[in-house]
Amino acid sequence: MQIGSGAALGRAFHSLRHQLSELVHVCAVYLGLAVLVTFALSITVPALREQTREIHTALLASLRPAALQDDLLAGGRLFSTDRLLPTGETAPSEASEAPGVGDQSFSQVLAGTDTFAVPGVSRAQSQALRSYIARKYRIAHKAAGVLIQNVFRVAKELELDPQLVLAVIAIESRYNPFAESAVGAQGLMQVMTRVHKDKFEQFADGPDAALNPLANIQVGSQILRDCIKRRGSVQGGLACYVGATGPGDGGYGAKVLAERRRIALASGIPIR
Repeated sequence: MQIGSGAALGRAFHSLRHQLSELVHVCAVYLGLAVLVTFALSITVPALREQTREIHTALLASLRPAALQDDLLAGGRLFSTDRLLPTGETAPSEASEAPGVGDQSFSQVLAGTDTFAVPGVSRAQSQALRSYIARKYRIAHKAAGVLIQNVFRVAKELELDPQLVLAVIAIESRYNPFAESAVGAQGLMQVMTRVHKDKFEQFADGPDAALNPLANIQVGSQILRDCIKRRGSVQGGLACYVGATGPGDGGYGAKVLAERRRIALASGIPIR
């Protein structure tokens, strides 16, 4: 009996050793495969990433309107009239007669934003304002500077509070220049291009300029100024701007004015 029991124990031990050997062998095989796959991915992934980036860029280019092929990111035309020069300067009259002369690329505008200055606003205030807009709405620091400069310039021309315009942009599009609503309002200030088509005649791109941030600011601010004059107050003008015809505006005006207060608090620029 003892001999039979010892033999059975030996067979069990031998079987267990065989199974452990098989397990080690399988683990070694899979480990080797993992090493090979890791090595292969380390070689191919960078190339695939570059190809994916190229495909993404090509898709974006193909989906943009034809008039915007030279767009913001590619350094093409951003605006087409001397009224929209980023520094407020007027292009020479003889240059404006030549097609394309006086047009500015977005890359050219961005190049000057490191030392950007807003007239009538201290450097500390302008920097605080740019930081607030860039951080809260997650847009590029330089792009925020360009938008702020042009909002202040346009607002001065139209006798508007620039912080009110910045607040309207925040509520309307959260600073997304390609935003579009269900009813067709487009761009930073959500301008209804089919209603205000005539206001885009000054731009070479026509209604497509609604997707141009600086053109959109120009037209949207004109509409806001007209609404305020028509209704006789900022609150009434905001209700007009959002298209409210009744006594209420659904809280739109309160949202804009609250954001204007936050902008003023963050920047230290008094509300006009």
